Amino acid sequence: MNEQTSNKMHNNTQQSAPQGRWKLFLVILICALPLILSYVTYYVIKPTSRTNYGTLLDPRLYPIPRLNSVLQGGGPEELSEFKGKWVMLQVSSSNCQAPCQNGLFAMRQLRLMQGKDMDRIERVLLITDNQPMETSLIRQYDGVHILRADSGPVNAWLPVEQGETVQDRLYLIDPLGNLMMRYNVDADPNKVKKDIIKLLKASSIG
Repeated sequence: MNEQTSNKMHNNTQQSAPQGRWKLFLVILICALPLILSYVTYYVIKPTSRTNYGTLLDPRLYPIPRLNSVLQGGGPEELSEFKGKWVMLQVSSSNCQAPCQNGLFAMRQLRLMQGKDMDRIERVLLITDNQPMETSLIRQYDGVHILRADSGPVNAWLPVEQGETVQDRLYLIDPLGNLMMRYNVDADPNKVKKDIIKLLKASSIG
């Protein structure tokens, strides 16, 4: 092999190396493109074809923290212990005025509306003070899990719009223990029902 041929082969090798890297990058990009597009579409563009009534939250941002909550009339119980179930969550002070009671009524009815799937849903009222709650209210909404926790960790975890408090919202937690949706406390129960039906139908867990 003469020197001219050797140099030509060397130059071809140098030229083919960048081309090879670009081809590899292109293959990787093509493979990853569907995932990238689905992420952008779901979390950024939010197309109008999405028909959920509630405000969809990115569940990766709101895993359940440890709240050091205490079960009403019993021992410690954390929200994380409800993993495996869908959880409707409301926050209130112990006096539970009209908005709180309306929320409790809505959660009860929404659960009943699910028929055979109602056992996949739990209802939780999170109280953020240490005052006693009226026994009549507890009896009226039997089946609601009443937990007590400090307001600080609760407020730091649950997202609200400016000018609102966590008591203005109903929250939905998925079976993996992630906060995924929120509603106004006076949301239309029929529209919330449609959201929940779609979620239960699409979910293979909980």
